Amino acid sequence: MEKPVIEIPAGVAPEDLVITDLVVGEGVEAQPGGMVEVHYVGVDFETGQEFDSSWDRGQSIEFPLAGLIAGWQEGIPGMKVGGRRQLVIPPEAAYGPAGGGHPLSGRTLVFVIDLLNAR
Repeated sequence: MEKPVIEIPAGVAPEDLVITDLVVGEGVEAQPGGMVEVHYVGVDFETGQEFDSSWDRGQSIEFPLAGLIAGWQEGIPGMKVGGRRQLVIPPEAAYGPAGGGHPLSGRTLVFVIDLLNAR
């Protein structure tokens, strides 16, 4: 796979997590609280500006789901290795409301995540 180009959905930002499978994987299924290895790109819903990408660092990243933002904790389980999924994550499931102290507080975030491994 190669780095995805994220197309921002039209209209206003959703108030709830929106999960869209772009490619359905056929491997092991990611479990709540499990370990996942992913490639991902994140952009700001409003501006379309990319704020983070494992692709640009040239390596995938592995981490426990339990340590991630709620949108990832809810949006990755059930995904299978080999899959590509888009998550549109409202601020409440990301970095909290505006003024929350994180640069992305108050922002709706769009991620495209490739699941490389799950355990």
